[in-house]
Amino acid sequence: MSIEILNDETYMRLALDMAGKAQGQTDINPVVGCVVVKEGRIVGLGAHLRRGEGHAEVHALKMAGEQAEGATVYVTLEPCSHHGKTPPCCERLIEAKAARVVVACTDPNPQVAGRGIERLRQAGIAVDVGLLGDESMRMNEMFNKYIVTRLPFVTMKSAMTLDGKLAAKTSDSRYVSGPSARELTHTLRHRHMGIMVGVETALADDPELTTRLSVPAVHPIRIIVDSSLRLPLNARMLQDRTSRVIVLTTSRADASKRDALIAAGVEVIACGDGERVDLQLAMQELGAREIGSILLEGGGKLNGAMLELGLIDKLLLFVAPKVIGGSEAPGVFQFGGFEKMADAIRLQDMSVEKIGGDVLISGYFRSPSGHHSGGAE
Repeated sequence: MSIEILNDETYMRLALDMAGKAQGQTDINPVVGCVVVKEGRIVGLGAHLRRGEGHAEVHALKMAGEQAEGATVYVTLEPCSHHGKTPPCCERLIEAKAARVVVACTDPNPQVAGRGIERLRQAGIAVDVGLLGDESMRMNEMFNKYIVTRLPFVTMKSAMTLDGKLAAKTSDSRYVSGPSARELTHTLRHRHMGIMVGVETALADDPELTTRLSVPAVHPIRIIVDSSLRLPLNARMLQDRTSRVIVLTTSRADASKRDALIAAGVEVIACGDGERVDLQLAMQELGAREIGSILLEGGGKLNGAMLELGLIDKLLLFVAPKVIGGSEAPGVFQFGGFEKMADAIRLQDMSVEKIGGDVLISGYFRSPSGHHSGGAE
């Protein structure tokens, strides 16, 4: 039996745990947890649950009521200082007369960025910053990128055999990875605002691209890269209407096909006037529509094009203990490649863990030093 030492970290971990449970529910907003402690007792708990609704501090202070006066408040992200869809949280803390606020990390949002902390200190509230800050920043890595760049955070998820194949030479891919890996994939879909595949994947598998778990979950926006508008109107994702469908194409695409897709409820976005979708422009267009995170479940060509352009932030790669062989079997990344090993795109902050019968390799990509002009599908 282990007994946890009671200190500031104890309460901050509780706040982080609450924040983590809400991942996937807050759209482009960050996940935030808050704990209010008075005279050694937890008197208030809260988490931000949905964009446009009360922030974590609001929920926790409401629970604490009058006990918030003179209390210590633990919050995983700097309290906001600006008027958005909700009032500033720093003002709520000041009105509640909190004595001390412990903040895990400052908010990268240019509208906040230290102003909330400064406002609290000006009001005479003691503020400590940095406790478990790295964990809080990693939890909100999608928000952190989007709020600064207005570009979506892209997580590429794929599964391959030991010899690096996505599927057999017949294109059969059911299933490369095991049930535990597939269940985790659906959790990832819940946590990302959009899911992106190429039209070849849509044609081969006719997927719904929904979140299928044993409990209710959020469905991502379905995003299809389709330069020639080959997505059929009877595709399953166009029939179930569980979430929006966006097709990324080019200005050269057939106007009648475009009109038919729009009539079917699809949002069609022209990304460039070339033969293939301009993926960099596509990310800008998706960001402008407030899609802050994307789970890329593409085939080798789309994965390769996104990687080559430096558009993948994070990799989650399941490796199954199988060898399928076949020189024509598709690989995880298909692009022109580099001439020297020293030029290879490297995975950083890598971790490895066992998920059921598979191995999960995760990490972050460094943008390539030189970008090739590229597109996909």
